[in-house]
Amino acid sequence: MARVKNAVNAHKKRRVVLERAKGYRGQRSRLYRKAKEQVIHSLVYSYRDRRARKGDFRRLWIQRINAGSRANGLTYNRFIQGLGLAGIEVDRRMLAELAVNEPAAFATLVQEAKKALPKDTSAPAVAS
Repeated sequence: MARVKNAVNAHKKRRVVLERAKGYRGQRSRLYRKAKEQVIHSLVYSYRDRRARKGDFRRLWIQRINAGSRANGLTYNRFIQGLGLAGIEVDRRMLAELAVNEPAAFATLVQEAKKALPKDTSAPAVAS
């Protein structure tokens, strides 16, 4: 029976790993073992951060909405509550887009939210 050697497969496997490690610093791009470890870690980081990115953007949108609504005399919390009571269903991504690029349209949404809110005298006033 003929002997089977694995040199071709081994070289291909190593070449693929080293190609994926291209651009890494030092040994991580040149030595197979270090490159393999770094490639695995890189895949883990990218998997984790694809999920984390969604939360990062949501936090960014909330900050932008809060800044826009405070500029119009309402906190973020009360603004979102007012939109719900007014029956206006706009997601945070679109609200943030309006707050940044269309301040006049955003101001009308804030006014609608203010109208829908119950008159609460115990709520602290927002400094304009």
